[in-house]
Amino acid sequence: MFPAVFRVFIDANVFFSGVTRDTLLRVASAGLIQPYWSDRVLEEVRRNLIAKRNRTPESIDRTLALLEMHFPDSRVTGYEHLEPSMRNHLGDRHVAAAAFKAQAQVLVTNNLKHFQKEDPPDFMEAQSADGFLRNLFDLDSETLLEILRRHAEEKEKPPQTFEQHLNALSKPLPGFVEDVRGYLRLLDSDPDGSA
Repeated sequence: MFPAVFRVFIDANVFFSGVTRDTLLRVASAGLIQPYWSDRVLEEVRRNLIAKRNRTPESIDRTLALLEMHFPDSRVTGYEHLEPSMRNHLGDRHVAAAAFKAQAQVLVTNNLKHFQKEDPPDFMEAQSADGFLRNLFDLDSETLLEILRRHAEEKEKPPQTFEQHLNALSKPLPGFVEDVRGYLRLLDSDPDGSA
């Protein structure tokens, strides 16, 4: 069983991958994490999805509205006065400050070079999305596996098998998918769970 709900601040670069974003938000919906983000993070997501993924502003508005609807307590405000005291890369001090204000235990970012080990406050650790999901999988493999299976079953445009879903996840989350496949091989070699 999962030991506790983690308070997790999600950086914009993690939201950039749709499958990574969807996986983390499903983990949050299952009650394993409490996600947090700021308006500045969401604005960065908006800019990058328009510039690099050719998403329309309307489609991004729908995505962000869904975030607000499903996670109304996730928006962090009132952290700006903390930015000057953050020690990480200047361009990402707003991220560290918002994560600090949220009292996040983990700052999930794919830009770890802007959050060195000594940068975040002592109670917080910066982890990549891949590393964070690997750690969650290590804590509660069965729940994470069920979340992934349900996500694959609900895919309609286009429909996906579970294996196709893992293939889609393998580019942004290679270590996580490797751990999932290793666990499935272990289950297949010991179907009664006696090992």
